[in-house]
Amino acid sequence: MNKVLAFSLWALVSACAPAWARTPPAMAPAAARADRIVVDKSERRMQLLRNNMVIRTYPILLGDAPTGPKRQQGDERTPEGNYRISGRNPNSRFHLSLRVSYPDPADRKRASTLGVDPGGDIMIHGGTPAGYRRDWTDGCIAVTNEQIEEIWSLVPNGVPIRIDP
Repeated sequence: MNKVLAFSLWALVSACAPAWARTPPAMAPAAARADRIVVDKSERRMQLLRNNMVIRTYPILLGDAPTGPKRQQGDERTPEGNYRISGRNPNSRFHLSLRVSYPDPADRKRASTLGVDPGGDIMIHGGTPAGYRRDWTDGCIAVTNEQIEEIWSLVPNGVPIRIDP
């Protein structure tokens, strides 16, 4: 097999590699990691902070119905309030994802009072094509694959996240 054909085959296989075959980025040194995340839904902006200083800012996209807080499963809204990064998925169908701890006890109580399911699986994840500017998720916070790789390395589990209207 000639070198060009071999490289082309390798490139095709690498591009189509399943999510489980990817190795997520390593965590940044502790001194470089964020200790807080602030999301401004109206500005479509997410900031990573360390010691009250912004260390990174990202444009974000939200759910298809971005105005107002999430109230129930299927409303396509992004929650508002104070949560934590409660886990990470290196096998996400959206490249990589960090789980937001929604619903919290207050969200569950509100949903129960309304007789609805509060929903869940709210993530910060990749999957947004570069340059794409329309909200498209079911309530998650979306960035590009390149951005989620950087966020993944800078945000450890347990970091608080505040999501503002």
